[in-house]
Formats: sequence, C-alpha cells, structure tokens
Amino acid sequence: MHADVRTVHDIGGGGKSHPGDLALQWADMDFPVFTLVNAFGQITVAEYGGQLLSWRTGDGVEQLYSPEPLRMYPERALRGGVPVCFPQFSGRGALPKHGLVRTKPWRLRAKTDSALILAIEDDAGTRTQWPYAFELMQTLVLDAGGLSMALDVHNRSALPMLFTAALHTYLQVDDVTRCVLHGLDGREYEDAADAGRYKTQHDGLRIAGEVDRVFADAPRDLLLQREGMSDLRIEQGGFSDSVVWCPGPDIAAAFTDMPAEDWQRMLCVEAAAAARPVSVSAGGHWQGWQRLIPMP
Repeated sequence: MHADVRTVHDIGGGGKSHPGDLALQWADMDFPVFTLVNAFGQITVAEYGGQLLSWRTGDGVEQLYSPEPLRMYPERALRGGVPVCFPQFSGRGALPKHGLVRTKPWRLRAKTDSALILAIEDDAGTRTQWPYAFELMQTLVLDAGGLSMALDVHNRSALPMLFTAALHTYLQVDDVTRCVLHGLDGREYEDAADAGRYKTQHDGLRIAGEVDRVFADAPRDLLLQREGMSDLRIEQGGFSDSVVWCPGPDIAAAFTDMPAEDWQRMLCVEAAAAARPVSVSAGGHWQGWQRLIPMP
C-alpha cells in the first residue's frame, strides 16, 4: 500500500488553532514524516528516530505534547511526542542517554487503514557502541480503542542480548499541576529527582514541580485525570515498569528545545523496562506495548 510520505512543511506551521501541526526546523532541510488519517483521528511520525510526533483524536484534539515550533538539532533527539529509547533507558549504562535509535532514520515497513509499521536495524555505527545485531519494529495502531504502540525487539545475534527500553510518551495537558495520575497508590518507586532514594507513593500522583520516578513492576492500567481535557486510560504490557517524568520549572528553564513555561503543558507517563534489563536469547524476540484510550 502506498505510504503517505510528506515533509513537515507539507503539514503546516504549528498555529494555535491547529496544535497538532508541526514545523520542524533542521538547517534548511525539509524533514520527512509519515501520516495516517482515518475516522478515529490522525497520527504523524518522523522518519528521524521513528518518533511519533502528533496524535489527534477524531474530534481534532491533540493528545501528545510537542513544543511549538518543534526544532531539530543535528545529532540530538526531538523533544516531545513518543521517543523510542533503546537499548538503554536514560543514563543507566555506558551508552548515550536513552540509547542509539532516537537520532537515526527509520524506514516505513507497511501501512494499512489503521496502522503504520516502522523498522530500524543495527548498522556499523551502532555496532561500534553496542556489539549486537538487532531489528526493531514499531507498530502504531489508530482505531476505536484509541492509540496502541508496540515495540518488537528481534535479536539477530548469536549471543543473548540485554537491554533496557521505553516508549517515552509525552502527554498533552492543559495544566499539569491540576492533573492526577491514579493507579500507583502504595507502590514503591525510585526517585531520580532525590538521589535515587526509594519511596512509596501515597494516593494519586500529583505534580507540583520536578517529578522523575521509576515504578518497578508497575500496574498494567493507569488513569490520568486531565482538567480541561478528557481523562486518559493508560495500559501497558511486556514493559514491566512505569516512569513518570515532568521537568518542573527549574530544569525546563535550561532547555533550549522547548519554552520554559511548557513544563506545565506536558506529563510523561512511559512504558519502560528500566529497573532491570530484559534478556532476549540468541535469535529471540520480545515485545512491549502501551495503549492510550481517551475516556468519555
């Protein structure tokens, strides 16, 4: 099936009346994206990083956060949307932060009326840093059940492969300080914003500033209440952990790729394998997924 491959300049300029329209800037180059439009909304994915940039539901409401305009810097990952972290989550290892595939081009493997499938393989550059042969496939499905994202890892090596990974999902909110994330009450978490100390979550998780928490063996089902927007049910499988991140005002003020005040417009709720590595046998396969379901 023919893929709808366009540059970001074909999509539009990111005006306030169309929050999902994006303007990528990388020197003077247009940047290719893949789009899918159906009765349930629209998704837009960058070739660069295989990164989902925008998800509008059928009512035209943008559900993911990306800065406006979305700026591109050579050798740096895009801010917002859903970056794919592999084979390392954050700085938990010797590889570049969040791994090796966020700044490489992915190819469109297939497109249907409801799905985009993208893929990337190891190359000479990845093998100088991480000596494994692999293929990743990312399947994005937009249907009556919302948006589903699956990451398939294929170990093409002759040895077992260890990795950490995440779908680093930036959710759009009107005001993060008025949101509540339910489903984590009583769960232990590693607080990366407090020297990695282990603590226990009590009641719903509310955001007042910086939050950076890894919940190991997390529930499969969370609910994000967003004042001014529909609530969002967040399901996951394969990924054992949930990461909740918001930079807060001080860290956001140091970012060069998003307005400082935008820390209040986003909350990352990430499906992750972060607390301990995943092991895939030689020639083996693993899948992790996250599903986002707007609630009536």
